[in-house]
Order: sequence, then C-alpha cells, then structure tokens
Amino acid sequence: MRRNVGEQRLWAWMPYQEGSNRRWILEELGERIRPEWNNEMTPGRWEIARPHLRTIVSALAERFGEVDVYLQFSATERCDTRCRDAAGDDCTCSCMGENHGGAAYWRNWMLVGETTLVDVARKERHLLVRSRS
Repeated sequence: MRRNVGEQRLWAWMPYQEGSNRRWILEELGERIRPEWNNEMTPGRWEIARPHLRTIVSALAERFGEVDVYLQFSATERCDTRCRDAAGDDCTCSCMGENHGGAAYWRNWMLVGETTLVDVARKERHLLVRSRS
C-alpha cells in the first residue's frame, strides 16, 4: 500500500486471485467506490480513493496477515491550522502526521499570520565536547 504526495489515489498491490480482488475491494469499501486496475506499471496495481486508507490497510492486514504501508510526506510543507484542525488520516506535511487533527495536543501553538502556526515550546540539544588531548 502506498500513499504518495500529489497523487489523488492510493496504490495497492495484492496477490492475484483469479478476478476476486475487485470483488473483495468492493465488499470491504462499499459498492459505490471505483477501484481502478492500472496495468501500465509493472507490477500492476489497484488505485483507490485516498479517504479509504485506514479501512483498506486494516482489511489487507486481516486478509493477508500483514501489509507494508508507505506514506510519503513533504519535507517542505509546513504544518498550519489546516493540519491542526484536520479530520481524517490524510496528512502529507513535514510533521509526518504527528500534529494532524490536533494529535499533538501538548504543543503550545502560537498563530502567526492567518494560518501559520509556530510551536513556541523550547527545545534543547545536549552536546558533549571532548578535548583532543
């Protein structure tokens, strides 16, 4: 399972089971979704709407025992009020989901401008410097 930054759909790979994978996806996610088989890439992959991430990952793990999940995040996309106030699982910013939906409730956010948030907590780095002699 892969969620890439900038892609509108999740990419899913699973063992071929004689045409039953589409039926299984529809059973798990509902008849109204439109999974697409993309065989332009090798190996081929299923493409599924992003909001189904949590459900499809849980279903794949249940069906196959485990699932590898790769989530891309943008190193240049900063957290802001949209991340803090978000609902759902779709976070792609540099916090890697840590602050998504207010998850980092312990942070002391300060609003700077209309949407920019700054964490005003103090951070400390400890260095041990030794002489060469």
